[in-house]
Amino acid sequence: MLLIVNIVIFVVYWLSAMEIYFPPTVADRIAFDFTMYPGEVAHGQRLYTLVTSMFMHADWLHLFGNMLFLYIFGDNVEDVFGHVGYLAIYITCGLAAAFAHILSLYFGLTYPVDFSKGVVGASGAISGVLGAYLILFPKARILTWVVYFILPIPAVIFLGFWFFMQWFYGLFEIGSKIAYWAHIGGFVMGMFLALTFGLKRKKARMTRLLS
Repeated sequence: MLLIVNIVIFVVYWLSAMEIYFPPTVADRIAFDFTMYPGEVAHGQRLYTLVTSMFMHADWLHLFGNMLFLYIFGDNVEDVFGHVGYLAIYITCGLAAAFAHILSLYFGLTYPVDFSKGVVGASGAISGVLGAYLILFPKARILTWVVYFILPIPAVIFLGFWFFMQWFYGLFEIGSKIAYWAHIGGFVMGMFLALTFGLKRKKARMTRLLS
């Protein structure tokens, strides 16, 4: 369902922006209503954009990358938490990601410090799904393109390396358009939720399946 919602919203936005089906005013409206501006949120304005920004993407590549990760890792996490719980994790991790990005601006960890720069994308929420997956399925094998080969890499290594790279880029990449600290905040929240609720639910689910 999350895949469908993200794709539908972007397709409507793109068709409008390209003036193919919907009038361009629709794209303008979506862009304004869905984009989260850190400065506004910090002043308690348009707080709903903390959620709507999780379902907006800048372009096709942005959408494809996020949906690929959501497709690969999301179904197993959803199996553990159920449909409602999975949505709750997505939203909670997305919120944690947004606040982590805002805090990174306050503490000067994101350069340049610009509270007026809009933020869109599901990557913060999806990072939470990755964090939950790491805790719940650390030994699962992820088919990964490594140089000239596709190799089955354990999730703990694949996602551990991915998380390390977010830290590295967050600390040392200047002027990036990517909110790396949002990824970090979402990932950590996903791990926390999996440790707090997910492991128990996974154990209970396995018990039901084996009984």
